Parts: sequence; structure tokens; C-alpha cells
Amino acid sequence: MIFRLIVVLFFFSISAFSQDNFIKHTVSKGDNIYAIAKQYGVKPKAIIEANPNAPKILKLNSVLLIPNNNAVVAKPAVVQEINAVNPSVHTIVAKETLWGISKKYNVSVDDLKKSNPILVSDGLKIGQQINIPSIAVEVVAENVNTESAPIPQVEVVREVLPKETKFAIAKEFGITVAELEKQNPGIKKKLPLGYQLKILTSPEKAAAFQTAKPIAAVTENPEKIVTETTNDSVVKKDSTVFVFTSTPELIDQLVFKATDNIGVRYRSGGTTNAGFDCSGLMCSTFGNFDIKLPRTSHEQSRVGLKVEPEQAQKGDLIFFKTNGRRQINHVGMVVEVLEGEIKFVHASTHGGVMISSTKEPYYQRNFSQVNRILQQ
Repeated sequence: MIFRLIVVLFFFSISAFSQDNFIKHTVSKGDNIYAIAKQYGVKPKAIIEANPNAPKILKLNSVLLIPNNNAVVAKPAVVQEINAVNPSVHTIVAKETLWGISKKYNVSVDDLKKSNPILVSDGLKIGQQINIPSIAVEVVAENVNTESAPIPQVEVVREVLPKETKFAIAKEFGITVAELEKQNPGIKKKLPLGYQLKILTSPEKAAAFQTAKPIAAVTENPEKIVTETTNDSVVKKDSTVFVFTSTPELIDQLVFKATDNIGVRYRSGGTTNAGFDCSGLMCSTFGNFDIKLPRTSHEQSRVGLKVEPEQAQKGDLIFFKTNGRRQINHVGMVVEVLEGEIKFVHASTHGGVMISSTKEPYYQRNFSQVNRILQQ
């Protein structure tokens, strides 16, 4: 009798442990591994490993086990207490993003959301005051105190080239966009072509700038490109061909910014989180990083370099001809490429901002092309 009781208690403890370490998620319309992982703050690979028998295309109403990070990793009470005491306050100004604020205060976007739960549902609003975890202030103070001497800086004069962005220039000199604007107040509203920027940077960055060759960010003659590359690799239909220089970090932030809108409803002509249409979502996402795209999907399909589907990468734009149209009328952004399958975030008329796949018959049938807007 005692032996049976021990066995029962043993299996009960295993069951309770399993429940604590996993959350059950019921698959609903529009769900996929990537979106579910983002919803629960886990990696897609962790969900796949927890559900080895799950099909690649999820079935409606099926149940997935989601690793429960809260049960595995307990945050120290001391850290929570530090974050709660005397938080800094930041006032939101126009065109600010959570990512930019997190960089400014040296904290993560997740920490900002935890300190300001209202951001998850309402987003940022101009004039709004948000709490900055006080640990960010301590980190900055610690770095200042440990420096034995200020780092020497030199001034560099840098001309703005066609189609360049504030983000790319700031990245080139190891500073933030806010620092670049502070040093050059004349570029706060826009970045004029030919503007002479005065930038304070480290001697190493200055030396690298003097020796580096300028990168052509725009080509005014599409026909010249055609003579140097194959016709299939260039988009040149009645428009200027241009490609923005980029970094892997910028591409990751673009994908994060776009997918952060998952769940926002579809709205024809919409360009805000009150509602997006497909091209509006792309304009808004790239616009957050000072990259201006044309307003319609058809016009956006003329921008950048056309690449084969097999060469698609994160950050590329993917285009479709839907509803029997002869010209492109739908666009999304590539977020993942795996074994010939392209997953993309887009604003769908029936589901709002969501992630879909080229393996779905509808998009496989209506696929048109992939364009590379950002060149590393």
C-alpha cells in the first residue's frame, strides 16, 4: 500500500513539474511558430523542440506546448527592487521608438515594457512620460566613474550622399541618431542632400572615414547597371534604381519593428498602429529608420534590386499579384527563410498585420518577385 502511494505521488510530482514548465496554446487562425514565439517571448526553436510531432503548417485548434520561461528562470528580488526605486522619467517626442529609447538609456526594450505595461497595448504617444528602469542610470554612472580619462575625439566633416540615412551615418561613426542630430541641429526634420555634417568621433573612426571609399547609395542611370549585371537582377521599370547601405543590426531592428505590429487591424490607406494597409506598414517600418519608400506596393516593387526567391533574406520586400490583377498590388517583408519557405510579415485585408508563408497555396499561386532594399 505504501509502495503504491509513493508511486502515485511520484507521477503526480512529474505531472505538476511538466505543467509548471509548459504553457498550453491553442492554435487560432493566422498563427504560426514565429508569431507564437514572439507572443510568449521564446525562441521558435524552443517551441519546435517542445512539440517534435507538430506539423510544419499548424492545424487550427491544435494544442502546442510553450516553454514557460518564468518557471525556469526566477528573477532576483534584489534586481526588481532596484528597478522599482527612483526610476528615471523620459518624455516621448516625435518619431521616437522604443528601440531608440532603449539604446539611449542602455536598457532592453523588454525592460522598458515591463516598467511601462501600458506600452504593450497603447504604444508610444507624443508627450507621454515613461519610466526608465533606474538600473540604466547606475550602469551609465558606473561607466563614467571607472574611466580614468575622457576619450579624445576629433571632428570630421562628412557630406550627405544621395539616399543615405541618419541611422547609417550614425552607425558609421559609432554614435546614436540623437547624438548626430544634437551635433547637427539642421538635420532634425530631414537630411538634406549635400549637407555638410560636423561629427565628433574617435580618432580610429575618423581615420577609417578618411581612408574608406564612398559607397554609391543611388544610381541615376538604371541602364548603366544593366550593362554590368544581368537583366533579372535589377528593377528598373521607369524609375531610379537605388539600394540603401545597411547592417545586420538595422535589418534585425526593421524586422522587429514590423512584427511588433502583429495584431493591428487592416485599414485601407493606414500608416499607423491604428490600422495599416500593406504598403503603409512598409512605409511606416522603414520610415522609423529614415528610409523613405514610395506609398503604393506597385511603386515599391520598382525600388531596389530584384533577387531570385532562393536568394531571399530577412528585410527583403516580397510582392504579389492578388485577386487576378495583372500588376503588383500586395507587399510584405521577409522575416525568415527556411528550406525554400519564405515567411513574411504583412497587413492582410482579412487578418490585419500577421505572418504568412509562401508555402500557403494562396501566396504560392500569387507570388510575383522579391526586391532587396538594404544591401550589407
